[in-house]
Amino acid sequence: MEMVRIGILGVAGVMIALQFKTVKPEISLYIGFAVCIVIFTFSVNGMMQILSKMEELQKYISGSDSYFALLFKAVGITYISEFCASICKDAGYGAVAGQIEIFGKLTVLFMGMPVLMAVIENISSIAG
Repeated sequence: MEMVRIGILGVAGVMIALQFKTVKPEISLYIGFAVCIVIFTFSVNGMMQILSKMEELQKYISGSDSYFALLFKAVGITYISEFCASICKDAGYGAVAGQIEIFGKLTVLFMGMPVLMAVIENISSIAG
């Protein structure tokens, strides 16, 4: 049901923004940005619910604190970079959006390096 509300909000916001696009393009951009912020707050609330469920799951898996934290940071980084890149694309700044996406990908890659190093160390210790 929540997805239906978000979908209706998004479509309604786009339809309203389209009405202003030819007359006042800056108002159209502001309306699009406001709709994005509202949808973003719904997403953050959803992430909080997922976080509480993951904390329950964490009780059953020992030593997983750092991995869950890393996972949530990576998801947060990808979501924020995608959100910002979409806003920039909508405003007509595709090059800036591309740079935001690349920086987000590199940040997630950099965050995953300790996990990759731990996997490589485990494989090398098993291999002898």
